Parts: sequence; structure tokens; C-alpha cells
Amino acid sequence: MKWDVRKVDVLVVGAGAAGLMCAIAAGQRGRRVLVVDHANKVGKKILMSGGGRCNFTNTGAGPSNYLSANPHFAKSALARYTPADFIALVERHRIAYHEKELGQLFCDESSKQIVRMLLDECAAAGVTIEVDCPVQRVRKMAHGFSATTAHGEVHAESLVVACGGLSIPSMGASGFGYELARQFGHEVLPTRAGLVPLTLSGKHQDHYQDLAGVALPAVETRVGKQAFRAGLLFTHRGISGPSILQISSYWQPGDDLRIDLAPDQDLGTWLVGQRAARPAAELKTVLADVLPKRLAQRLCEQWFESRPMRQYREAELAGIGAQLANWPITASGTEGYRTAEVTLGGVDTDGLSSSTMQSKRVPGLYFIGEVVDVTGWLGGYNFQWAWASGQAAGAVV
Repeated sequence: MKWDVRKVDVLVVGAGAAGLMCAIAAGQRGRRVLVVDHANKVGKKILMSGGGRCNFTNTGAGPSNYLSANPHFAKSALARYTPADFIALVERHRIAYHEKELGQLFCDESSKQIVRMLLDECAAAGVTIEVDCPVQRVRKMAHGFSATTAHGEVHAESLVVACGGLSIPSMGASGFGYELARQFGHEVLPTRAGLVPLTLSGKHQDHYQDLAGVALPAVETRVGKQAFRAGLLFTHRGISGPSILQISSYWQPGDDLRIDLAPDQDLGTWLVGQRAARPAAELKTVLADVLPKRLAQRLCEQWFESRPMRQYREAELAGIGAQLANWPITASGTEGYRTAEVTLGGVDTDGLSSSTMQSKRVPGLYFIGEVVDVTGWLGGYNFQWAWASGQAAGAVV
């Protein structure tokens, strides 16, 4: 649809989770809301998330599950719109869901149900949505903003920037939100890929390169004082799996990365017991009882001699157990925004109100969702930030 000039109360740039949530809250207050998106359909990241079932929140979401230069910033929005509030919305729309693990909630059927729910809520609130409608230019006017879009000019009292970060450019991610922030005098903190597989290179890759596809259901991955217990997967380029995606948001090149390959048992004590029980068995055979066989063989080829268990002293076995509980892997980098689930960094929260997401510099300008320097853990936390920050802005915009 083309128009010359359209006048609205609120223009939301970005039809993702945060933008739609904001539009719903504003529309329910009687505001005339227009949502525009350069993509050809709304909620693309919602549709792909959780393997197509959308991990739409986490029952345990709280400020400690988020990274930000200001760890207190997210507290207000998260406290005022909780996982229980979004769950109530999901239940009102009779969407069946289940808890997978660690508070992660998924649709029983399809992530399309969450997008449908948001679109139905938008329709009920009188919200207008235009897709295939990139914004080319935004100007501040005496009373609001003027945006030049592919469909025409929009004049709005309030402008909400909800166009996400740089992760997954194949789905249309761009730095437009950061450009708008800078245009209006906001600081944008350095961005980098988060929740992303790590890559190995050189001899570190040679050690593991033919283990692609080998998975461990539970390891504990550590960088400094931060640790996550979840699965690990070896890939052609390095390491992935939930524990690696989680720690990737804390890891930076040069950081010491350690992995407890069997966090649920004391391998040193267990190996000493195995020496008594199976003296003729080789170490690689014994280790294959607690680790994937190919990994056990590789560890013995590269780092430990594989001899019959009776040939090891207790102290040697205890030492091997200690090494496996504190295994170093030297990552060279990440797979980058191409596969990253989120973008770390973004619009500096110092320039925003934590209760409304409004700019402290430009009245009527708001930033919500991933474009802001608030990044959640893997497991529904980033959606909860989208809902909460969207609701915070929508309640006042």
C-alpha cells in the first residue's frame, strides 16, 4: 500500500517480538500505531526459534540472566512484565506448551502460533502493520518525527526503534537501529556475536577435526567465574552445543576456556576403582564408558597413553581424572553473526530510562529489544526481554 503522508501516534520500526509487543500495549491504550518492517513477513526470528517451536520464555528469568554494561538496567522492565504475564497471554490464546528443561517453555505445536497470537492481539488493538516497507530516513520535527519509508511519509508523535541487532543477517538483520541511535546522539557500545559456536584453528583444530558430530549430553564449561552445565557438540569448525553457546557470550579471544567433561562424577576416584575391577582393560576402553568412544580414543591418542589399567599408579589415574575435569580447549574465535542467536552490546542504557525505554536525549524516541545493550542467556531469556521492554515502552508511548 502506498500513501503520501500518514499520520499516527506511534511508529514502531521492526515487527519482531519487541516491536509487536510494544504495538499491542500502545494500541490497547487507544494509540494509533503503525508497525513497519523491511522484511516480507513479521516475526522471522520467532518463527525459526526453538527448532520451529519457539522457546518463548523462561520461568526463571531474572536480571542475573542478562549481560549489560549496566546490570541493573533490566530490573525494572523484567519486574513489571514477568514470564507469568506472558504465559497468561499464551494460555488465553489456548496455545499448548511444555517445559523442556531449566524453565524453558516451548509451544507443543509450532512457533507460528506465537506469531498468530501477536498478530491477533495487534488486530484487536487496531494496530496497522506494513511489511516490505524499509525506512529510508528519519527526521526530528517540532512535534514528533518524520520517517520516509518505501510506502510513503509517516508523521508520528513517538518513534520506537525495535529493529534488532546484527545476528543472522540472512534473515534481514542490519545495523539500522544503531544508525538511528547515533543519529540522535546516543552512544552505541561495541557489538559482537553472542550465543554462537566457537571455532578452533591450527593444531587445536587438528586434534578434534574428525570428531564432528560427536556429542556429550552434559559438560560444565567455564570462563573465569562463569560456568554453564549443558551439552557439547564437536563440529567441523570447532565446538557448539548449549554449554558452548552460553559461555560464548562471556568468552573473548585469549580467554582461558575449561571444560569438565564428566561433571557428574569424580573421574579420578572412578578410574582408580576401574583399575581394581578391570585390570586388563585399556584406558581408552574404560573411558568410553563415560565419554563418547571416538572422543575417548582421541584423548588417549593425543594426550594419554592407553595402557592396561593395572599399569597405572593411583596417582596417575587421579591426575588423568583431574585433567578431564579441567580440560583446556583453545578457541580461536566464533562463527560470527552468521549463526549467532543474539548481538551483545548495542544502544548504551545510560541514555535510556529503565522504566520506559525512552531516550533521555530526545523526547518521544524509544529503543527496545535486542538493539539495546541487554543480552540474555540461551533458553527463552531474550524473548522475555523483548516482551518486557516492549511492554515497558508500549505502556507509555
